[in-house]
Amino acid sequence: MTSSEQGDVVLVRFLFSDETGAKHRPAVIVSSDEYNRGRQKAIMAAITSNVQRLLVGDHRIDGWQEAGLLFPSVATGVIRTIKQSTTERRLGVMPPADMEAIREKLAHALGL
Repeated sequence: MTSSEQGDVVLVRFLFSDETGAKHRPAVIVSSDEYNRGRQKAIMAAITSNVQRLLVGDHRIDGWQEAGLLFPSVATGVIRTIKQSTTERRLGVMPPADMEAIREKLAHALGL
C-alpha cells in the first residue's frame, strides 16, 4: 500500500517506544492528505484493544467495527511517522465523529 488518507485504519509494524522490538498492530492515519502525498510517509496513532485504561491523548473508538477493527479499541496518544510503503494493508476508515475526537485528543496531548 503506497497511498494513504487521513482516517484510514491500516495494519503496520509499530516499533516499541524503547526500540527493542516491534509489533504488527492497527493504526489510524492522523496526518493530512497533503503531508502524506508530499512526504510518502504518514503520521499514525497506534490502536489497541486494551479498552480498560485511557490515558491522555487516548480515544475509545465508538465505530470500531466500521473502522475495520475486530474488537472494541482505543486510538492511543502513541504516534509514529511511518513510510507508507511499509503499510501492510488498509483495514477500514475511521468514522468521522471518532476521527474528530481523535484529532481533539491528540491536540490536547500535544498542547496545540
